[in-house]
Amino acid sequence: MKTIRVKDFAEFPGPRYEKLGPCSGEEFRETVLKPAIIETDADIQIDLDGTFGYGSSFLEEAFGGLVRLHIINADQARKLSAHIKSDEDPTLAEEVKSYLVDAVKGLESKSP
Repeated sequence: MKTIRVKDFAEFPGPRYEKLGPCSGEEFRETVLKPAIIETDADIQIDLDGTFGYGSSFLEEAFGGLVRLHIINADQARKLSAHIKSDEDPTLAEEVKSYLVDAVKGLESKSP
């Protein structure tokens, strides 16, 4: 299993979208998460420790966006959510899991 440490991307995670500033959730999703997911079929662990905080918009765009943009499916989202960790603030891992779950529910509610 590959481990991705967000701190290796940015010590100061930024806004939701790249157009709003550096180190965005969108950029993290596209340059770090998406390639790792393609390479490992979502068999990755996400370590949220070591940064100087997160905006909810960064986390929602990075992780919820994986589902909304069909980068991962519902099964991959469940697999990924089991491997999100933060020893410094366990509520962060729960927050990310909720974004994945909410995005899956949003897609399922749109399905015929």
